[in-house]
Amino acid sequence: MPGGDAFSAGQRHEIDKAIRDAETLCRYEFSVYVGRADGESRPFAERLHAALTAPERSVLVLVDPSAKLLEIVTGAEVHRDLDDAEVRLATLTMQSDFAAGDLVGGITRGVLQLAEHARRPLLRHGE
Repeated sequence: MPGGDAFSAGQRHEIDKAIRDAETLCRYEFSVYVGRADGESRPFAERLHAALTAPERSVLVLVDPSAKLLEIVTGAEVHRDLDDAEVRLATLTMQSDFAAGDLVGGITRGVLQLAEHARRPLLRHGE
């Protein structure tokens, strides 16, 4: 989690736990980047996402607190289970928390909300 130096050990632990819980919940990989975007935020976030180990199965959340920017990039496989409307809902949740001064809470709630929406429904026998 780049930019993590701005967080206390407890806050980093809280974000790391949310990432682990999200990955367990939906079986996709999550990465959080907190720091200044290099150039335009969307292309920068897409480059970070493409550099991940398994970008097709990954979600990248970029937060640039100083510029008040938030970008969420999903891989092709993730996008089958997590549509744009669900990403927008998580974005609104995060932005609301950020506006209230709760960066860590916004990140953790947003990551878990994305995972909840990306979770594949359990199939019943015979379906």
